[in-house]
Amino acid sequence: MSDLAILGGDPVRAQPWPAWPDPREEDIAAVCEALRSGQWWSYSGRHTEAFEREYAHYHDARYGITVNSGTTALQVALEALEIGPGDEVIVPAYTFQATATSALLANAIPIFADVQPETMNIDPDSVAALITSRTRAIVPVHIAGLPADMARLAGIAEPRGIALLEDAAQAHGAVWRGRKVGSIGHAGAFSFQASKNLPAGEGGIVLTDDDRVAARAAGLRDCGRVEGRPFYEHHLLGGNYRITEMQTALLRSRLKRLESETDLRWRNGQRLTSLLRSLPGIEPVDPEPAPGDRRAYHLYPVRLRSDELSGISRDRFMQALSAEGIPCSVGYGQPLYRNPVFQERSFRGRGCPATCRHYSCAVDYRGVRCPAAEALCDEVVWLFHSLLLGSDRDIHDIHTAFEKVTVEHGQLVQ
Repeated sequence: MSDLAILGGDPVRAQPWPAWPDPREEDIAAVCEALRSGQWWSYSGRHTEAFEREYAHYHDARYGITVNSGTTALQVALEALEIGPGDEVIVPAYTFQATATSALLANAIPIFADVQPETMNIDPDSVAALITSRTRAIVPVHIAGLPADMARLAGIAEPRGIALLEDAAQAHGAVWRGRKVGSIGHAGAFSFQASKNLPAGEGGIVLTDDDRVAARAAGLRDCGRVEGRPFYEHHLLGGNYRITEMQTALLRSRLKRLESETDLRWRNGQRLTSLLRSLPGIEPVDPEPAPGDRRAYHLYPVRLRSDELSGISRDRFMQALSAEGIPCSVGYGQPLYRNPVFQERSFRGRGCPATCRHYSCAVDYRGVRCPAAEALCDEVVWLFHSLLLGSDRDIHDIHTAFEKVTVEHGQLVQ
């Protein structure tokens, strides 16, 4: 090994990584066709309805209801499941804020469960300990594209009549025990934000097999309308959460490559894990898959064991890794409940829904402690999914850079 690049040595990799999202000629043609058609909204166009069918079919669901974001998908799904005032929704502490704020937007109360350090997914034991008579939904996040333990969660939820809503925003194409995620619980929510494995800038979709949930979700996203009734007749307190034809034209184009890209990420991710496991202080958060499982690898997370690397900080390690040509980030810097919106209960006017008369319990997020989530926030390094869309040489470069920094980590000790 040579001197680290951060200290003047030659970097492992000098060439750039592919940008994401990556505009392709077929994507541009699809969007231009939708623009030229003059039919820019779903009522007159053809792409939105077709994409809903195609994506639902791809993910083994009967119904797909597109919306304008992944956050909206979660909120609409909760309201379609009739979650509302006085209800508690159990969510993981290690996730994007929308998993919890969507419950607040539905006038319910998010309750934070800890996660499993070996998967970063919601811990069923923590969930079971939080169940009360007010629990109406559990929202497992398939974090970084890794399916959560749906069997154990279903074993907790089903006997109690609790809804399971899958937050699959990071899990396009992920498979759990032979079934695509998002269609395993009562409903699933996906995001098409620009960083996602299936991007359209913004957008989302709700998947479900339940006729009633699908009908309610369709009405909630479209001003409370009901199919088959007059256009200006409104039955639900819905919003205008519709997606545009240009977005769904783009999504239809991108969907054609999703399976092959997911498979490539899967093969490269598994190879990278086998290489990194032998390095001191490096612990890929990538458990051995069960038969029928496939991770989507929206992110590739690595847990840094600083005590095995002379106590160097995560930030210093990441600076060294980046200097070697491997872009990385810390991801979630704190568990969700430590964000000011929860600490200060900056919710709706006059404290609702936390002070709603329908909610019979006081909630104070300042006392929440989820040790595993807190440790992950201090230790995890994220690699972005586009790094796994390359060649064997690209995977070799990632491994070589990690190896170089771990072997020569003594150079970083100050």
